[in-house]
Amino acid sequence: MDFLWRAIDETEPGPKWAALFHEYWPDYHRWWLREGEEPRPPYWESKQALKEHMPELLPLYERLCELAGGGDHAARFLSFWRPPPYLSGCSQAIWPGREPVLVRNYDYSPRAFDRLMLRTGWLGRTVLGTSDGLWGLVDGMNDAGLAVSLTFGGRRIVGEGFGVPLILRYVLQTCETAEEAGRVLARVPTHMSYNVTVLDAKRRFLTALMAPDRPAQITHAAVATNHQKTVEWMSHARMTATVQRERFLLQRLTLHVEPQEKFISAFLRPPLYSTAYSLGFGTLYTAVYRPRLGQMELRWPQASWAFDIKEFVEDARAIYTPDHGYRVI
Repeated sequence: MDFLWRAIDETEPGPKWAALFHEYWPDYHRWWLREGEEPRPPYWESKQALKEHMPELLPLYERLCELAGGGDHAARFLSFWRPPPYLSGCSQAIWPGREPVLVRNYDYSPRAFDRLMLRTGWLGRTVLGTSDGLWGLVDGMNDAGLAVSLTFGGRRIVGEGFGVPLILRYVLQTCETAEEAGRVLARVPTHMSYNVTVLDAKRRFLTALMAPDRPAQITHAAVATNHQKTVEWMSHARMTATVQRERFLLQRLTLHVEPQEKFISAFLRPPLYSTAYSLGFGTLYTAVYRPRLGQMELRWPQASWAFDIKEFVEDARAIYTPDHGYRVI
Protein backbone atom coordinates (compact mmCIF):
# COMPACT_ATOMS: atom_id res chain seq x y z
CA MET A 1 0.00 0.00 0.00
CA ASP A 2 0.99 3.63 -0.42
CA PHE A 3 1.13 5.41 2.94
CA LEU A 4 1.24 9.19 3.10
CA TRP A 5 4.22 10.66 4.96
CA ARG A 6 4.21 14.33 5.93
CA ALA A 7 6.90 16.79 6.96
CA ILE A 8 5.44 19.49 9.23
CA ASP A 9 7.15 22.62 10.58
CA GLU A 10 5.73 24.67 13.45
CA THR A 11 8.01 26.70 15.71
CA GLU A 12 5.57 27.08 18.59
CA PRO A 13 2.63 24.76 19.36
CA GLY A 14 -0.30 26.11 17.40
CA PRO A 15 -2.95 25.35 14.80
CA LYS A 16 -0.87 22.81 12.83
CA TRP A 17 -0.22 20.68 15.90
CA ALA A 18 -3.84 21.05 17.04
CA ALA A 19 -5.06 19.84 13.63
CA LEU A 20 -2.72 16.85 13.77
CA PHE A 21 -3.92 15.96 17.25
CA HIS A 22 -7.60 16.01 16.29
CA GLU A 23 -6.83 13.93 13.19
CA TYR A 24 -4.93 11.24 15.09
CA TRP A 25 -6.76 11.32 18.42
CA PRO A 26 -9.58 8.84 17.61
CA ASP A 27 -7.06 6.09 16.83
CA TYR A 28 -4.79 6.97 19.73
CA HIS A 29 -7.76 7.15 22.07
CA ARG A 30 -8.83 3.60 21.14
CA TRP A 31 -5.27 2.38 21.64
CA TRP A 32 -4.96 4.16 25.01
CA LEU A 33 -8.21 2.52 26.22
CA ARG A 34 -7.52 -0.94 24.82
CA GLU A 35 -7.08 -2.36 28.35
CA GLY A 36 -9.91 -0.20 29.71
CA GLU A 37 -9.63 3.07 31.60
CA GLU A 38 -8.81 1.62 35.02
CA PRO A 39 -5.14 0.70 34.28
CA ARG A 40 -4.41 4.22 33.01
CA PRO A 41 -3.21 6.62 35.71
CA PRO A 42 -5.32 9.68 36.65
CA TYR A 43 -4.51 13.17 35.43
CA TRP A 44 -3.06 14.41 38.72
CA GLU A 45 -0.63 11.49 39.00
CA SER A 46 0.40 11.91 35.38
CA LYS A 47 1.08 15.62 35.73
CA GLN A 48 2.98 15.12 38.99
CA ALA A 49 5.19 12.52 37.31
CA LEU A 50 6.09 15.04 34.61
CA LYS A 51 6.71 17.71 37.22
CA GLU A 52 9.03 15.42 39.17
CA HIS A 53 11.04 13.86 36.35
CA MET A 54 10.84 16.27 33.39
CA PRO A 55 9.87 19.65 34.86
CA GLU A 56 11.21 21.62 31.88
CA LEU A 57 8.46 20.07 29.73
CA LEU A 58 5.59 21.06 32.01
CA PRO A 59 4.73 24.43 30.33
CA LEU A 60 4.86 22.74 26.93
CA TYR A 61 2.68 19.88 28.14
CA GLU A 62 0.07 22.30 29.48
CA ARG A 63 0.02 24.19 26.17
CA LEU A 64 -0.43 20.96 24.20
CA CYS A 65 -3.26 19.88 26.50
CA GLU A 66 -4.94 23.22 25.83
CA LEU A 67 -4.57 22.79 22.06
CA ALA A 68 -5.95 19.24 22.37
CA GLY A 69 -9.14 20.64 23.88
CA GLY A 70 -8.44 20.25 27.59
CA GLY A 71 -10.09 16.82 27.91
CA ASP A 72 -9.14 14.47 30.73
CA HIS A 73 -8.27 11.49 28.54
CA ALA A 74 -6.24 13.60 26.13
CA ALA A 75 -4.22 15.13 28.98
CA ARG A 76 -3.51 11.73 30.50
CA PHE A 77 -2.50 10.32 27.12
CA LEU A 78 -0.17 13.25 26.37
CA SER A 79 1.67 12.76 29.67
CA PHE A 80 3.02 9.41 28.35
CA TRP A 81 2.91 8.24 31.98
CA ARG A 82 2.29 4.48 32.27
CA PRO A 83 0.85 4.01 28.78
CA PRO A 84 -0.29 0.64 27.40
CA PRO A 85 2.62 -1.66 26.54
CA TYR A 86 3.87 -1.64 22.97
CA LEU A 87 6.58 -3.55 21.13
CA SER A 88 8.74 -2.82 18.12
CA GLY A 89 11.72 -4.32 16.36
CA CYS A 90 14.49 -1.95 15.18
CA SER A 91 18.25 -1.98 14.63
CA GLN A 92 20.62 0.94 15.14
CA ALA A 93 24.36 1.53 14.93
CA ILE A 94 27.03 4.22 14.85
CA TRP A 95 29.07 4.28 11.63
CA PRO A 96 32.75 4.00 12.66
CA GLY A 97 34.07 6.56 10.15
CA ARG A 98 35.20 10.12 10.81
CA GLU A 99 31.83 11.83 10.31
CA PRO A 100 29.34 11.27 13.16
CA VAL A 101 26.53 9.17 11.65
CA LEU A 102 23.71 7.25 13.36
CA VAL A 103 21.78 4.78 11.21
CA ARG A 104 18.61 2.98 12.28
CA ASN A 105 15.77 0.82 10.99
CA TYR A 106 12.37 1.26 12.56
CA ASP A 107 10.41 -2.01 12.52
CA TYR A 108 6.78 -1.69 13.47
CA SER A 109 3.22 -1.94 12.17
CA PRO A 110 2.55 0.37 9.20
CA ARG A 111 -0.98 0.99 10.49
CA ALA A 112 0.05 2.08 14.00
CA PHE A 113 2.52 4.79 13.12
CA ASP A 114 2.29 8.59 12.75
CA ARG A 115 4.32 8.84 9.50
CA LEU A 116 5.24 12.40 10.49
CA MET A 117 8.53 14.25 10.42
CA LEU A 118 8.23 17.20 12.79
CA ARG A 119 10.49 20.20 13.11
CA THR A 120 9.70 22.24 16.19
CA GLY A 121 11.20 25.21 18.00
CA TRP A 122 9.60 24.40 21.34
CA LEU A 123 11.20 25.88 24.46
CA GLY A 124 13.69 27.76 22.29
CA ARG A 125 15.38 24.64 20.89
CA THR A 126 15.02 23.33 17.34
CA VAL A 127 14.29 19.61 17.18
CA LEU A 128 13.73 17.47 14.09
CA GLY A 129 12.55 13.88 14.31
CA THR A 130 10.13 11.08 13.60
CA SER A 131 6.93 11.58 15.58
CA ASP A 132 5.24 9.12 17.89
CA GLY A 133 2.26 10.08 20.04
CA LEU A 134 2.31 13.53 18.39
CA TRP A 135 5.04 14.99 20.57
CA GLY A 136 7.16 11.99 21.42
CA LEU A 137 9.90 10.82 19.03
CA VAL A 138 11.28 7.42 18.04
CA ASP A 139 14.42 9.10 16.67
CA GLY A 140 15.56 12.68 16.14
CA MET A 141 18.23 15.35 16.52
CA ASN A 142 18.52 18.91 17.80
CA ASP A 143 20.27 22.12 16.81
CA ALA A 144 23.12 21.38 19.24
CA GLY A 145 24.17 18.40 17.12
CA LEU A 146 22.74 15.66 19.31
CA ALA A 147 20.99 12.64 17.74
CA VAL A 148 19.07 9.89 19.51
CA SER A 149 17.26 6.68 18.55
CA LEU A 150 15.49 3.81 20.30
CA THR A 151 14.99 0.07 20.00
CA PHE A 152 12.76 -2.18 22.10
CA GLY A 153 14.80 -3.99 24.76
CA GLY A 154 13.19 -7.42 24.46
CA ARG A 155 11.66 -7.82 27.94
CA ARG A 156 8.04 -8.42 28.99
CA ILE A 157 8.12 -6.44 32.24
CA VAL A 158 5.93 -3.33 32.44
CA GLY A 159 6.35 -0.92 35.33
CA GLU A 160 6.11 2.64 36.61
CA GLY A 161 7.50 5.04 34.05
CA PHE A 162 7.04 7.01 30.86
CA GLY A 163 6.60 5.84 27.31
CA VAL A 164 10.12 6.15 25.88
CA PRO A 165 9.21 8.47 22.94
CA LEU A 166 8.61 11.29 25.41
CA ILE A 167 11.96 10.55 27.07
CA LEU A 168 13.64 11.01 23.69
CA ARG A 169 11.82 14.31 23.25
CA TYR A 170 13.02 15.39 26.68
CA VAL A 171 16.64 14.48 25.89
CA LEU A 172 16.59 16.54 22.69
CA GLN A 173 14.88 19.50 24.35
CA THR A 174 17.30 19.71 27.28
CA CYS A 175 20.66 18.12 26.32
CA GLU A 176 23.54 19.07 24.04
CA THR A 177 26.06 16.25 24.54
CA ALA A 178 26.02 12.48 24.83
CA GLU A 179 27.22 12.78 28.43
CA GLU A 180 24.28 15.02 29.38
CA ALA A 181 21.89 12.67 27.63
CA GLY A 182 23.31 9.71 29.51
CA ARG A 183 22.58 11.37 32.84
CA VAL A 184 18.97 11.98 31.81
CA LEU A 185 18.49 8.45 30.54
CA ALA A 186 19.90 7.08 33.79
CA ARG A 187 17.38 8.91 35.98
CA VAL A 188 14.07 9.17 34.07
CA PRO A 189 11.89 6.06 34.61
CA THR A 190 10.63 4.09 31.61
CA HIS A 191 7.57 1.82 31.63
CA MET A 192 9.26 -0.87 29.50
CA SER A 193 12.78 -1.88 28.49
CA TYR A 194 14.43 0.09 25.70
CA ASN A 195 17.89 0.61 24.27
CA VAL A 196 18.55 4.28 23.51
CA THR A 197 21.59 5.21 21.43
CA VAL A 198 22.91 8.77 21.55
CA LEU A 199 25.46 10.45 19.27
CA ASP A 200 26.72 14.04 19.51
CA ALA A 201 28.50 16.40 17.14
CA LYS A 202 31.94 15.44 18.47
CA ARG A 203 31.23 11.75 17.74
CA ARG A 204 30.87 10.84 21.39
CA PHE A 205 28.22 8.17 21.78
CA LEU A 206 26.61 5.82 24.26
CA THR A 207 23.75 3.34 24.50
CA ALA A 208 21.53 3.32 27.58
CA LEU A 209 19.90 -0.01 28.45
CA MET A 210 16.75 1.22 30.19
CA ALA A 211 14.29 -0.90 32.18
CA PRO A 212 11.43 -0.34 34.63
CA ASP A 213 12.69 -2.80 37.23
CA ARG A 214 16.42 -2.15 37.42
CA PRO A 215 18.81 0.81 37.05
CA ALA A 216 19.69 1.91 33.54
CA GLN A 217 23.07 0.69 32.30
CA ILE A 218 25.06 3.28 30.36
CA THR A 219 27.29 1.47 27.87
CA HIS A 220 29.69 2.38 25.07
CA ALA A 221 27.92 -0.01 22.68
CA ALA A 222 27.75 1.20 19.09
CA VAL A 223 25.04 -1.33 18.16
CA ALA A 224 21.58 -2.01 19.59
CA THR A 225 18.88 -4.43 18.44
CA ASN A 226 16.09 -5.99 20.53
CA HIS A 227 17.72 -7.44 23.60
CA GLN A 228 19.98 -6.08 26.29
CA LYS A 229 23.01 -7.85 27.74
CA THR A 230 21.37 -11.25 27.24
CA VAL A 231 18.22 -12.54 25.59
CA GLU A 232 15.40 -12.66 28.16
CA TRP A 233 12.36 -13.18 25.92
CA MET A 234 13.28 -16.08 23.69
CA SER A 235 10.19 -16.20 21.45
CA HIS A 236 10.42 -12.47 20.69
CA ALA A 237 14.15 -12.82 20.00
CA ARG A 238 13.52 -15.63 17.52
CA MET A 239 10.68 -13.77 15.82
CA THR A 240 12.71 -10.58 15.38
CA ALA A 241 16.11 -12.23 14.79
CA THR A 242 17.64 -9.80 17.27
CA VAL A 243 20.81 -11.82 17.91
CA GLN A 244 21.47 -12.38 14.22
CA ARG A 245 21.04 -8.68 13.47
CA GLU A 246 23.35 -7.68 16.31
CA ARG A 247 26.05 -10.10 15.14
CA PHE A 248 25.72 -8.88 11.56
CA LEU A 249 26.24 -5.26 12.63
CA LEU A 250 29.09 -6.05 15.01
CA GLN A 251 30.91 -7.89 12.24
CA ARG A 252 30.57 -4.88 9.94
CA LEU A 253 31.96 -2.61 12.65
CA THR A 254 34.87 -4.79 13.78
CA LEU A 255 36.26 -6.34 10.59
CA HIS A 256 37.03 -3.06 8.82
CA VAL A 257 35.68 0.44 8.35
CA GLU A 258 33.58 0.26 5.21
CA PRO A 259 32.45 3.31 3.20
CA GLN A 260 29.56 5.20 4.72
CA GLU A 261 27.20 4.53 1.83
CA LYS A 262 27.89 0.80 1.89
CA PHE A 263 27.22 0.71 5.64
CA ILE A 264 23.92 2.56 5.22
CA SER A 265 22.84 0.39 2.29
CA ALA A 266 23.15 -2.73 4.45
CA PHE A 267 20.13 -1.52 6.45
CA LEU A 268 17.98 -1.85 3.33
CA ARG A 269 18.69 -5.56 2.96
CA PRO A 270 18.20 -8.65 5.12
CA PRO A 271 18.98 -9.48 7.84
CA LEU A 272 18.55 -5.86 9.00
CA TYR A 273 15.65 -5.07 6.69
CA SER A 274 12.58 -6.93 7.94
CA THR A 275 9.64 -8.05 5.82
CA ALA A 276 7.58 -9.31 8.79
CA TYR A 277 4.76 -6.84 8.12
CA SER A 278 2.11 -9.45 8.85
CA LEU A 279 3.47 -9.66 12.41
CA GLY A 280 3.73 -5.90 12.88
CA PHE A 281 7.57 -5.91 12.71
CA GLY A 282 8.29 -4.87 9.13
CA THR A 283 10.87 -2.16 8.42
CA LEU A 284 8.99 1.10 7.89
CA TYR A 285 12.02 3.24 7.13
CA THR A 286 15.77 3.61 7.49
CA ALA A 287 16.91 6.88 9.10
CA VAL A 288 20.37 8.36 8.66
CA TYR A 289 21.36 11.11 11.11
CA ARG A 290 24.39 13.37 10.59
CA PRO A 291 24.05 15.56 13.66
CA ARG A 292 27.21 17.63 13.17
CA LEU A 293 25.88 18.73 9.78
CA GLY A 294 22.29 19.13 11.00
CA GLN A 295 21.13 16.76 8.29
CA MET A 296 19.14 13.54 8.18
CA GLU A 297 17.40 11.44 5.60
CA LEU A 298 14.76 8.76 5.40
CA ARG A 299 15.39 5.86 3.05
CA TRP A 300 13.31 3.07 1.60
CA PRO A 301 14.27 0.45 -1.01
CA GLN A 302 12.98 2.68 -3.83
CA ALA A 303 12.89 6.18 -2.35
CA SER A 304 14.73 8.66 -0.14
CA TRP A 305 13.89 11.98 1.49
CA ALA A 306 16.51 14.39 2.83
CA PHE A 307 16.00 17.00 5.57
CA ASP A 308 18.04 19.87 6.95
CA ILE A 309 17.33 21.12 10.45
CA LYS A 310 18.01 24.73 9.41
CA GLU A 311 16.44 24.69 5.95
CA PHE A 312 13.48 22.42 6.53
CA VAL A 313 10.82 22.26 3.81
CA GLU A 314 7.28 21.09 4.47
CA ASP A 315 6.11 18.42 2.05
CA ALA A 316 4.16 15.17 1.71
CA ARG A 317 5.07 11.96 -0.07
CA ALA A 318 3.35 8.64 -0.75
CA ILE A 319 5.65 5.78 0.22
CA TYR A 320 4.90 2.20 -0.72
CA THR A 321 4.93 -0.15 2.27
CA PRO A 322 4.04 -3.85 2.04
CA ASP A 323 0.89 -4.44 4.05
CA HIS A 324 -0.22 -7.91 3.00
CA GLY A 325 -1.76 -10.08 5.65
CA TYR A 326 -1.56 -7.37 8.31
CA ARG A 327 -2.98 -8.31 11.68
CA VAL A 328 -2.78 -6.81 15.15
CA ILE A 329 -0.73 -8.90 17.59
